[in-house]
Amino acid sequence: MTAFARRARASAGRMHPELSLVSYTLLGHLEGSGGCRATDLAAHYALDKSTVSRQVSALEGAGLIARRADPQDQRVQVLDLTPAGREILAQVTARRRDAFRARLEGWPEDDLRRFAAYLR
Repeated sequence: MTAFARRARASAGRMHPELSLVSYTLLGHLEGSGGCRATDLAAHYALDKSTVSRQVSALEGAGLIARRADPQDQRVQVLDLTPAGREILAQVTARRRDAFRARLEGWPEDDLRRFAAYLR
């Protein structure tokens, strides 16, 4: 699993220069959740708020996420993907899926099922 995680981190940068594995993960969470607060990201991933703040600043500076007021509480800022963020996330996701398919091509079906169960 350590080797798997290292390869995933290394490949994230090759997929898109602005996306570390952490950035990719945060973008994916924002897409899946429809946007959330930075504190929600920190809590969900058990990360320090300062770590999330740095990642959010970098993603915001790259134009991949933007802040919007929470309709329920105007004092709260919600992070959401920009159109550029959605496009880059889709591109990187497609490349990652292709890379995984290529690596797993030829594996017996039983091994694939077992591997998927281990990951879950």
